[in-house]
Amino acid sequence: MVDDHQKRIAIIGAGISGLLACKYALSKGFQPTVFEARSSIGGVWRKTLSTTRLQSPKSVYQFSDFPWPDSVTAEFPSQGEVLSYIQAYAAHFGLTKHIKFNTKVLSINYRGAAEDEKAGGDISGSGGKWEVEFSSGTESSAGSEVFEADFVVLCVGKYSGVPNIPEFAPGKGPEAFQGRVIHSMEYTDLKPEQCKDLVEGKRVAVVGFQKHALDIAMECSAINGKENPCKLLYRTEHWNVPDYLPWGIPLTKLYFTRFAELLVHKPGEGLLLSFLATVLSPIRWAMSKFLETDIKHKHRLAKYGMVPKQSFLQELSTCLISTVPEKFYVRVEEGSIELKKAPSFNFCQEGIEIDQIQQPVLEADVVIFATGFRGEKKLQDIFRSKHFGEIIVGSPNAVVPLYRECIPPRIPQLAVLGFSESISNLFSSEIRSRWLAELLDGKFKLPAIKEMEEEAVKWDEYFKRWRGVLPAVLRWRAAYMAQRPAVQGYGLEAQEKEWALGRTVRALWPNGLRLLLIRIQDILCVNY
Repeated sequence: MVDDHQKRIAIIGAGISGLLACKYALSKGFQPTVFEARSSIGGVWRKTLSTTRLQSPKSVYQFSDFPWPDSVTAEFPSQGEVLSYIQAYAAHFGLTKHIKFNTKVLSINYRGAAEDEKAGGDISGSGGKWEVEFSSGTESSAGSEVFEADFVVLCVGKYSGVPNIPEFAPGKGPEAFQGRVIHSMEYTDLKPEQCKDLVEGKRVAVVGFQKHALDIAMECSAINGKENPCKLLYRTEHWNVPDYLPWGIPLTKLYFTRFAELLVHKPGEGLLLSFLATVLSPIRWAMSKFLETDIKHKHRLAKYGMVPKQSFLQELSTCLISTVPEKFYVRVEEGSIELKKAPSFNFCQEGIEIDQIQQPVLEADVVIFATGFRGEKKLQDIFRSKHFGEIIVGSPNAVVPLYRECIPPRIPQLAVLGFSESISNLFSSEIRSRWLAELLDGKFKLPAIKEMEEEAVKWDEYFKRWRGVLPAVLRWRAAYMAQRPAVQGYGLEAQEKEWALGRTVRALWPNGLRLLLIRIQDILCVNY
């Protein structure tokens, strides 16, 4: 009988999630193999604008056992600093030797029991194998190879690979435009001098209003100035924050605390916690308004007609919050960036048609879509099995969320990391990597498939129901982790500081009061 630690683990992708999965697999004695299509690690941080900075404060975007170096003093490190930090992490833990670079995974195929196998209970399923088909080297290399694995971890990421391009009526799309249309993915693949050649002296329009769109608009405005202002088209105003210090108070002190967990209802919370979440609801409203007034003051949003209709909490709950590049509204004020609201638009020969009386056509030479990616499509296409491809992202008739946001209940011997929304993707990926390592090490078993699906659906519905009340920042602290039983199996029990009274209450008292006392002790004893 083969020892569990001799099992072959295939990890696809060497971004942050892939590196964490590799590191924690190694910590349990496994020998993982990481497949990376590029020539180096880093995922999205490897290929992005050099002017891009981290959106979250570095204090919440940090490996638990590898702090930022003292040389990085900025609260929001630059692209180069983040990439260097990731590379240093990989070097420190000896991860690079487990990575097959320039190796593109073409497909994965499960060879074992029937495709509707119940994967619950034993993570190894029925003992089947995954066939990872890959090609190495340059595109001119002929043929492919197959790597046989006992377990596969997909770390392919949501924010790369398959661009999201809006759909247009026939004759109203990019084909009607005489200029050039590209996606931000193509733009960031260009070298700095190529980017400059593309936009210099050109009339540029950027579509989108999230982080990538803002960064590209800043770069274009720096190149062209007021002579050829960058047009930034957006559909909806967003609460993009100038920093994480509303009125001088760190945002982490407001939302990144155990007290904040008491402000929201959660499945299985018990009567007492439910009562507290209801009683404390005015605090949720007050915190949101406190932050909104700070953002409106610093950005003078009313002057530019940029005050969002939705609340700050509604934005944060769906992870739509991003940090505004420094001096962004200075560029707007000076005229090198022009904001254009366009709920819908079409292309014409001269540029973009928008529904505005004063300027119905925005003349342009270059249009850059910063409209995100179709991460679910990339995830779906990696399966050779059409059945698995459908259930991994859900079908029109049945949505199958991920159990613990990483295990697809009906696909055996497979996990997905880095695909759930979070304010700190590094933190959430590390928690799930640790949980997965404990699972693979046999510390606990998965529930029955029906139970996994029911719990996953329950939490998915909870997030949808409360998305306008408390931010998704709590997902990586309060969601599954808020329930004490959920902590079991994460290997975190020893790290939870607990009074003797708390241990007694945990054994004897109802779940709601037990959780409340644990949170009170955490507030008093643990500063996180």
